[in-house]
Amino acid sequence: MYEMRGEHAHAFWLRAPGCGEIRRVTLSDPGRDDVMVRTLRSGVSRGTETLVFRGAVPPTQYLAMRAPFQEGDFPGPVKYGYLNVGTVEQGPAQLRGRTVFCLYPHQTAYVVPARAVTVVPEGVPPSRAVLAGTVETAVNALWDAAPLIGDRVSVVGAGMVGCCVARLLSRFPATEVTLVDVDPGRADVASALGVDFALPDEAADGRDLVVHASATSAGLQRSLDLLGPEGTIIELSWYGDSEVRLSLGGAFHSGRLTIRASQVGTVSPARSGRRTTADRLALALELLRDPAFDVLITGHSPFAELPDVIARLAAGSLPALCHTITYDDE
Repeated sequence: MYEMRGEHAHAFWLRAPGCGEIRRVTLSDPGRDDVMVRTLRSGVSRGTETLVFRGAVPPTQYLAMRAPFQEGDFPGPVKYGYLNVGTVEQGPAQLRGRTVFCLYPHQTAYVVPARAVTVVPEGVPPSRAVLAGTVETAVNALWDAAPLIGDRVSVVGAGMVGCCVARLLSRFPATEVTLVDVDPGRADVASALGVDFALPDEAADGRDLVVHASATSAGLQRSLDLLGPEGTIIELSWYGDSEVRLSLGGAFHSGRLTIRASQVGTVSPARSGRRTTADRLALALELLRDPAFDVLITGHSPFAELPDVIARLAAGSLPALCHTITYDDE
């Protein structure tokens, strides 16, 4: 077990692409408006974090892809991550002892401004609360998509983001939601989320809306093929430095199809005049009262094993939806 001793903690750093390590770090003294948090759980984002681990962030995106409390620079050395749940040990009286979520990297303890943490609602366990950043992405995507009652919707790509989108869509009245993925094993996940499942070749077309989250050219192409006339794709994938190829010679023009990017870095224009990023994150945590999200937590490992865990996730040898990191004696 790694413990904070005095003003020190331990953090995961990417020393260079493909090479992670645990470093001893020095904590700053908390100020009057700061909190010191001891981490309970953190989650690994299999999309963005594994791209960072492989050194696949394009130089043109170095600034745009910075995490809120990132240290160092791409491609490395860099301390990166943003799914952290912990307990406030020092800070304002109303926060001391509370479980909070913070967009902070993998670290045993840390000091941040009190405004940077969001209280986790009672009844939401830390292991589920690490999904807050992913559910927040799904909320923003659905603000962008603005689905209508009775829509026929497919979500292509049953990873963390796609599954969170599918679960939220399942709560829209009379909406037909199908989760589409190349892995037939995701059928059980879809069932737990309360939506239908289809392999790409078996998915029904004529969709009003498709949310794409597979981060593959094939997935984006299939999303186009599933749309009905005037239909829209909400593109949630981030491809890093990978090239994307599409065939637009079919119904793309005659069907007046739309591909629209959605990105969580800013609040959707549909709500930016009335919601802040803090409002959006608080909403995501409230939505995580839903125990159906537990199906996305597919494994955990102790903090000391994180360098090997991220390497295996990046290589695809450790299958997972959301793999969490524990900070106790397990």
